[in-house]
Amino acid sequence: MTDDEYFDDDEFRELLYEYEQAVRSGQPVFMDADDLGDVADYYQQHGRYDEAQAALERAAELQPDSVVALNFKMHNAINEGDYDAAEAYLEQIADHDLPEYVYGRAELWMAQGEEERADNYLRDNFSGVSPEEYQDYVLDVVNLYSDYGYNEKAMEWMMRARPDDSDDFKELMAHTLFGLGKYDDSERIFKELIDRDPFQKRYWSALANTQFMKEEYGESVSSSEYAIAIDPSDAEGLLAKANGLFRLDNFDEALTYYQRYGEQEPDDEFGLLHQGTCLISLDRCEEAAAVLQTALKVAPGDSPYLVEILQELAFAYSDMEMPETALYYLDRTDELDCDHVDMLVIKGHILLANGRTEQAEDMFRQAIIKSDNSPRTMMRVIVSLYDNQYVEASYQAFLKYFKMVPADWNEGYAYMALVCHSLKRYDEFLDYLREACRRNAHEAQLVLGHLFPDGVTPAGYYDFMEKQFKNNNNQPS
Repeated sequence: MTDDEYFDDDEFRELLYEYEQAVRSGQPVFMDADDLGDVADYYQQHGRYDEAQAALERAAELQPDSVVALNFKMHNAINEGDYDAAEAYLEQIADHDLPEYVYGRAELWMAQGEEERADNYLRDNFSGVSPEEYQDYVLDVVNLYSDYGYNEKAMEWMMRARPDDSDDFKELMAHTLFGLGKYDDSERIFKELIDRDPFQKRYWSALANTQFMKEEYGESVSSSEYAIAIDPSDAEGLLAKANGLFRLDNFDEALTYYQRYGEQEPDDEFGLLHQGTCLISLDRCEEAAAVLQTALKVAPGDSPYLVEILQELAFAYSDMEMPETALYYLDRTDELDCDHVDMLVIKGHILLANGRTEQAEDMFRQAIIKSDNSPRTMMRVIVSLYDNQYVEASYQAFLKYFKMVPADWNEGYAYMALVCHSLKRYDEFLDYLREACRRNAHEAQLVLGHLFPDGVTPAGYYDFMEKQFKNNNNQPS
């Protein structure tokens, strides 16, 4: 049972049975487009997205001028960025009062960044909504805004809804809160939903995502495992577990789950990118380059991951001692919308790693000049020196750096502590460790966490290390 009155009705169950029997037997499907649309909605609700797509494709083949088919074609055109075609399909829906037209019109504007135009249209249409349709209309609008990342608008419309205790309402509220970055509240609601229905895989995946955003990576992995236990091929659960393992630096196991995710979503450049990143971390750079080349091939031109793919390709080829190829991929970011100063620092890092010190210095100099002597850019250059084993040079550079930055600056102290530790300047290490934990606990954990046992938090780093030194005659254990 689905807890949906229509989908649990005997008539729909018979319709679904007939459809699935025809598909399994390879027989032609002869159904009304509206019925096929209902089948697609059912699959969509259950996370069976490929089957939903197939049902809609059949509807478009059988009745190409039906509202279901036109709505399907419009969405495909939007996804491909062909807004003129989407407009043409939308205008073929003759009845402009139909929900498919109303939501389609708003969605087309949202896709083009015309948020206010969409909102004004939805508000105008809202005035004619009957009391019986009020709640459904509001929640449909919330879903639309959430899908396009207009999270504040989504919450604004969510506040118009009549609060109820239904699972659908709670789930939508949890997703809306997640979009606004209110992860504690979102987590609480997903846990309530899991208490009601512990076998709903999407609740577990959503919970894993909220915990991931709270940097509770171990808990995130545990939650994702429930989703995978319910459905071993659940793409969202597999991705959530891979992401959590990746943040825990468990690259070997993370790679396995990114690969399993890739079996479900072979054209998702995000999963391929992270397969490549895991392989680089495992010193399997030739394999990484091959996977990242695939990611580059499948990524659309406007992919938000394109810069990262090119950057990781550069690291892979740098590690294979092919700096020219590495720089070629970084040069391709020149025409993309990204932090070009950051790219100059990475170019300098790669040149330095391959022994081209003069060229590296030139790149670092350009980066600092173009950043208007940004302390953050200077810090990245100094960290690159350390990463490339120029430890004494990084130490001297940090001494000058801390004389230049404002008194309340909170970045770099953890890195300097690490430099001092590498140089066995233990008194200075403790001084900078104290400052790092006081000024920026997050940076301290990120940079220095590997020096401490599990369970020791930045608040306890200094006391732990001081005690270790005393117990070992002023030397680290």
